[in-house]
Amino acid sequence: MAGDQLQVLNALDIAKTQWYHFTAIVIAGMGFFTDAYDLFSISIVTKLLGRIYYHDANDPKPGTLPPNIAAAVTGVALCGTLAGQLFFGWLGDKMGRKRVYGLTLMLMVVCSIASGLSFGKSANGVIATLCFFRFWLGFGIGGDYPLSATIMSEYANKKTRGAFIAAVFAMQGFGILTAGVVGIIVSAGFKHKYPAPSYAQDPVGSTVSQADYIWRIILMFGAVPAAMTYYWRMKMPETARYTALVAKNAKQAATDMARVLHVDIEAEQEKVENLAANPGNAFGLFSREFMRRHGLHLLGTTSTWFLLDIAFYSQNLFQKDIFSAIGWIPKAPTMSAIEEVYRISKAQTLIALCGTVPGYWFTVAFIDVIGRFTIQIVGFFFMTVFMIALAVPYHHWTLRANRIGFIFMYGLTFFFANFGPNATTFVVPAEIFPARLRSTCHGISAAAGKAGAIVGAFGFLYASQNKDKALTDKGYPAGIGVRNSLFVLAASNFLGMLLTFLVPEPKGKSLEEMSGENQEEEMPPVRVNPASD
Repeated sequence: MAGDQLQVLNALDIAKTQWYHFTAIVIAGMGFFTDAYDLFSISIVTKLLGRIYYHDANDPKPGTLPPNIAAAVTGVALCGTLAGQLFFGWLGDKMGRKRVYGLTLMLMVVCSIASGLSFGKSANGVIATLCFFRFWLGFGIGGDYPLSATIMSEYANKKTRGAFIAAVFAMQGFGILTAGVVGIIVSAGFKHKYPAPSYAQDPVGSTVSQADYIWRIILMFGAVPAAMTYYWRMKMPETARYTALVAKNAKQAATDMARVLHVDIEAEQEKVENLAANPGNAFGLFSREFMRRHGLHLLGTTSTWFLLDIAFYSQNLFQKDIFSAIGWIPKAPTMSAIEEVYRISKAQTLIALCGTVPGYWFTVAFIDVIGRFTIQIVGFFFMTVFMIALAVPYHHWTLRANRIGFIFMYGLTFFFANFGPNATTFVVPAEIFPARLRSTCHGISAAAGKAGAIVGAFGFLYASQNKDKALTDKGYPAGIGVRNSLFVLAASNFLGMLLTFLVPEPKGKSLEEMSGENQEEEMPPVRVNPASD
């Protein structure tokens, strides 16, 4: 039967939206702003890195990163993120959310700066140090996923919890947008100060020596929002759910939340000890009881996030390749190095402004109205539809007269990714697992997503190459082409839609209702034999 809810947790569940909710959104959200900026700014500068460090004087095309180098530069931060999600997710349940929250931010600040300071003049030296620091940057970014989601879910009231967690994640949209805007500002400034001819006119002069500063400035800017947030993260109290249900300190939980909510809260240490003594609240991650209660839930959150990120990251990280393929960005030889950065940044900014950012905030507005399940199903469905709509008449979209239509359709796939599974796969794992395993399970789910991102990033890099070897990028084998790659992504989205049925709907329920932590174990009835005569 249902046990009585702890007063401190009930106070959080029924609290009206207050200033501290918005403070928590901004503090946690700025971490995601930084995360998105750091992960997506690299797509703006990879072509520039190829021109600077892999120029071939005998090649009629500008230098490009060799396939293995491009995969490493693009994917190494994703590998670090996957490792960080698992490690910090586990650590957040062992040591507390707050105690490790600042560490992830400091890693981001230090490694963002170090990425831009990658030393050496040789290609090998610069790329090796860049990859090293971007791995550890990703490691810090990875920690922010389970910690931010868990902290926000445990602070929020149950009526608007989905919107609050989604708002934290929606800051990612502003991070992607800012990466494009910074790219535009920096490249426009350098283009004005150091005008250069196109590569076709002057292969050497098209890449001015000062262009080496551009990618460094763009990458280093990621340290700014993270550094601004550090002090406020350290001032946040530990969440009451961790303090009461995991650390079992009812007095501290009541004191912390009374200060935040400005109400009197009874400590109820005896009730906390009773909950702790309940065997139903003691099972571990690898136990049979966890598998019985949450096994299918974890399968649902991991598989849907994995499939979503295959499509989402391949789209985002390789926008520049898709735009080039349809002719929206001019041919590389017709531009200078700085001009190319400017064009790529402008294209990314337009897509973020028209599709990415609105999609996130539509989720914030409607997630507690229509629910996580509906948004995720509808999002996966329309991503599948629009991918197919792009792929079937692909030649039609490559014609000059139809390019604006392609951008519109491509933007809609981003809109329904973000008003859909890209937001909900982040929100739900923070709501459906027990407090002592919440951060770990969110980290596992997020790591599965990053595994999908790695598949998308590395796989799409090769798969999207032209089927004609003569038309592929330098150093790449023939692929299946952008059209067939879009069909593969559509299939991934459709499978994600089906697997969404494994995930429960947490809308309007407390975290303890979803995890069963306020449920007392039913004891089997005791048979009493009648006394024999």
